[in-house]
Amino acid sequence: MKTTYKMKRVALIICIISSSLYTAFAQAQPGTEDSNARAKLEAARIAMITERLNLTPEQAEKFWPIYNQFAQERRAMQQEVLKARQGLDMNNLSEEQSQQLVDAQLKYRQDNVNLENKYAEMLTKVITAKQLVALKKAEDDFRAMILRRLEQRKRQQMQRQQMLNERERRIQQGNN
Repeated sequence: MKTTYKMKRVALIICIISSSLYTAFAQAQPGTEDSNARAKLEAARIAMITERLNLTPEQAEKFWPIYNQFAQERRAMQQEVLKARQGLDMNNLSEEQSQQLVDAQLKYRQDNVNLENKYAEMLTKVITAKQLVALKKAEDDFRAMILRRLEQRKRQQMQRQQMLNERERRIQQGNN
């Protein structure tokens, strides 16, 4: 019986990842490396959340549409804040611009709290409060993992560039 449950769970995770990959590819521009990376990132996020929350197939079926809507609304709010900052020289803001930026950031924080409250209420009809806490932790852990990997990639690129610069320097010295 446990084997059947595990098989269903694995099949569910594969279906979720496949559908998210399909969605990501359908929305992305064909042939771009960025869209491929986003799809892989999204699939990894889905897999991590599914695993950490230990979702049953029934929960997953109801959870993902709600969670995806939440994530979409949260991204839209983040875009508004980025739009407010766009075109501003952060080192040379007028008092009025600074106040507008402070107001926009405070509004974003309040809207984010309101959004989290709204979706927490909706999600606790599908998952337990313990799973909701695990969701926040999984999101934070995933974000931290991505930041670590980006930092690691940045260090590797810097090391490669330093090696290339050193190689070019040696070649120049050999030519002189």
